[in-house]
Amino acid sequence: MKVLLLAPSRSIHTHKWAMFYKSKGIDVRVASFENHFSEENSKDVMTYKLSKKLPGKLSYLTSVGELKTILKGFKPDILHAHYASSYGLVGALTRFTPYVISVWGSDIFEFPRKNVINKLLLKFSLSKANFVCSTSVFMANETKNYTIKQIEITPFGVNTNIFKVLSLPKSNDVTVFGVVKSLSDRYGFSDLFKAFSILSIEYENIELVVVGDGECREKYENQIQNLGIQDKVRMIGRVQNEDVPKYLNEMDIFVLPSIEDSFGVAAVEAMACGTPVIVSDAGGLQEVVIEGETGYIVPMKNPEKLALAMEKLLLDKDLQLKFSTNGVQHVIENYDWKENANRMLGFYKKHFNI
Repeated sequence: MKVLLLAPSRSIHTHKWAMFYKSKGIDVRVASFENHFSEENSKDVMTYKLSKKLPGKLSYLTSVGELKTILKGFKPDILHAHYASSYGLVGALTRFTPYVISVWGSDIFEFPRKNVINKLLLKFSLSKANFVCSTSVFMANETKNYTIKQIEITPFGVNTNIFKVLSLPKSNDVTVFGVVKSLSDRYGFSDLFKAFSILSIEYENIELVVVGDGECREKYENQIQNLGIQDKVRMIGRVQNEDVPKYLNEMDIFVLPSIEDSFGVAAVEAMACGTPVIVSDAGGLQEVVIEGETGYIVPMKNPEKLALAMEKLLLDKDLQLKFSTNGVQHVIENYDWKENANRMLGFYKKHFNI
């Protein structure tokens, strides 16, 4: 089987898919815009650069011709684009078949809502796909606003050989709340800081660890100062992906009160590490967490109710253990990366007889 992934080369998700296919003996290659190209990842998987000679979306026009040349030379059995509003459009314009598009999140929830032209471009891209894939039912339902095509649910699991319980020593004196996510308003950080400040008034021995970086860092640091919780909050910054399991294992409770979240892979990673989770009812988070069994689900944009959930879990060690045990099992049964990736291969074979 020969597969061409039309996706950002520097994305860890693209590289993850490509390396899995390669491990299965599939001749896989990646075509990526030059500004999304990773020299390091290209050492593992053959990667083509698509030039961006024109500004904005006009650059797609020059990329189409380059991609057609690549397709003619490589002759893949499947062209699979990841991200419908950019790579999906370029792939659609080649009119190559069989063609699959995987929606990622902002391409469905943000891009078409900006203006009518974007909406039409998205509809065009999806109309040229033989199949559309989504990591969650929630995102699939949103995608149905723009296509009548069949949508395959392909969860984006985690590598349970990496994201697992590490049995690291934890302090019995301090309860560590934490989150691993890029610093963006869409993930509800402002509500998290407010909830933590409410909790810190009554409880001395708590700490909040924030792993990640992003556009809102300075704003959040100012909020932390204004709330007077700077002595109890540690801003770690961006870390290498291989170090994430260590940080998750050091946390006692993982909290992600997103306002937008198409799937919830961060919560899945935390559960895989045996860390009890509290999430909001935004998007796909409701799908990956079982309320009262693997974690708590609270209303988004409600720091008061978030604080109550944090307090309840803080005071109940038995409940923490229950969520931890159930969470690990839930991930193994439903979100193991190998099973999810093999499901994609099964999808290829079923629909394209490859």
